[in-house]
Amino acid sequence: MQERHINRDRYFEEQAQTTRKYYIPYIKRIVGDLPEKVLEVGCGEGGNLLPFAESGCEIVGVDIASLRIEQARTFFARRNQRGTFIASDIFRLKDQEKHFPLILVHDVIEHINDKSQFLSGMKRYLSAGGMIFIAFPAWQMPFGGHQQIARGRVVSHLPFIHLLPRVLYKWILETGGEEEDTIKELLSIKETKCTIEMFRNLVKQTGYQIVDQQLFFINPHYEVKFGLSPRKLGRVLSSVPYLRNFFSTSCFYLLKKGDE
Repeated sequence: MQERHINRDRYFEEQAQTTRKYYIPYIKRIVGDLPEKVLEVGCGEGGNLLPFAESGCEIVGVDIASLRIEQARTFFARRNQRGTFIASDIFRLKDQEKHFPLILVHDVIEHINDKSQFLSGMKRYLSAGGMIFIAFPAWQMPFGGHQQIARGRVVSHLPFIHLLPRVLYKWILETGGEEEDTIKELLSIKETKCTIEMFRNLVKQTGYQIVDQQLFFINPHYEVKFGLSPRKLGRVLSSVPYLRNFFSTSCFYLLKKGDE
């Protein structure tokens, strides 16, 4: 496990830095000025939302992990920024429906089992003409299984092992001394994986339109993590189904409801 996954304040700051430098400019290039209200589903400690709050947006963060919500409130208070953070399943929050012109779903969709139900349900929280920014790592990319969260130095640095058969993958994790909870989480991600083709099919099935797609060979977040400059995946490779998954370390999408 990398130190940033243990030091949550550092993780918060790294998220904020990437959002400030890359996510917000990407969104503004497509939608124009930032909206007054922004919702993030699966917000964690809220690092992605900090730059939106600094820009004057009214922000709401929702996460099922109460500890992360408490950390978000603490981190925002330390920086004298306002934000509403709620520990809940988003679909329990009926009072928030139709409120948001922009919804963020960052590194979340690959953890969700019923993706179709989730995407369909998110429509209820969009205001008229609103958009959803979704980002996720393609499943077949070197660390698409999130094995970097493993505590063992060897396992956490092994690319592509998540693509092995489940039995062999589990054996490697157990042999590497991973804790039971970590093994369960990594095997769960293997079950809920998200490929580009799967996602695009879901978008069509749930009645959204893709406003923009951008695949990255080098994830913008790798700049703050590893000192690597972001690189977009080339146009030709981006258009090749299945193969593009092996080279897409992050996939950006902006969606809107298909009937608008």
